[in-house]
Amino acid sequence: MKDFDLLDPRGAPPALRRGGGGGRVFGHGGLRLVLLRLIADKPRHGYELIKAIEERLGGSYSPSPGVIYPTLTLLEEMGHVTVSTESGGRKLHTVTAEGREHLQAHQGEVDALLARMAEGGPGRGGSRPAPVERAVHNLRHALHMRLAGAPLDTEQIHAIADVLDEAARRIERL
Repeated sequence: MKDFDLLDPRGAPPALRRGGGGGRVFGHGGLRLVLLRLIADKPRHGYELIKAIEERLGGSYSPSPGVIYPTLTLLEEMGHVTVSTESGGRKLHTVTAEGREHLQAHQGEVDALLARMAEGGPGRGGSRPAPVERAVHNLRHALHMRLAGAPLDTEQIHAIADVLDEAARRIERL
């Protein structure tokens, strides 16, 4: 299996890429594969899946119900899981034969995702310390907000570039 650079995952399969916003744990399709794997291990309810992901990431990330439940609905619509309703209205998700085939077809991506999760994910207790991850996120957010606002004049553009260059130089010297 190809070894992907988690700090520059552009060459990785979509499920292993993080979103462009820097705050996403899973790339496109990654959460779907992880949920399917967890359901294949044993039938589960949505809340159990949230807790299982949170536990695998060492508590550094907990997916919201607003992310989990639509993904479970998609897995059901794709025929990868079936849903049975138990007393109390809780829905139990069980993998189908088609879901197992899908997992086999994406086994490499699933293994890499689970390995990354075992490390706490990139920047989440893994390769980048949490304070650095937070600072990078804050920098991205500040840049995004400033660049999305009123147009910058030449002096402001150079001032921003100078600040970024100075930060890069200082980090390189550490």
